[in-house]
Amino acid sequence: MAAAMISGGRAAALVLAAVVLCSVAAMAAAQQASNVRATYHYYNPQQNNWNLNAVSAYCSTWDAGKPLAWRQKYGWTAFCGPAGQKGQAACGKCIRVTNRATGAAITARIVDQCSNGGLDLDYETVFKKIDTNGQGYQMGHLNVNYQFVAC
Repeated sequence: MAAAMISGGRAAALVLAAVVLCSVAAMAAAQQASNVRATYHYYNPQQNNWNLNAVSAYCSTWDAGKPLAWRQKYGWTAFCGPAGQKGQAACGKCIRVTNRATGAAITARIVDQCSNGGLDLDYETVFKKIDTNGQGYQMGHLNVNYQFVAC
């Protein structure tokens, strides 16, 4: 009887471990998306002294007091992508954005939210740097892949 309980306990532990692994894999997959529309926005962080309040960024409520080095380490983006955390939970997180047409990639910090279903990249610090063939500016958007990365 005791052996059967131990054996049953191991089986339950294996099932639990499998469920946890599947959950982690699903969470990781939810942290990236492909073929997302990325428009551009003129935050002009350099001209605004990297001040989130000056540009009325949604995340300024939580992140405006961060050190200047933190605010200017990466270019800025608004985030409303199809995968990943939204609202306050996304604030301050970083994403690696890759232009699907050219392969050019850059890391950007989420400082705002949007409603276009994708990304709204700062023109100077993000969009322009991965629009290496100029087609994104001509079309008014880029098709990108993104994934959440450590800042």
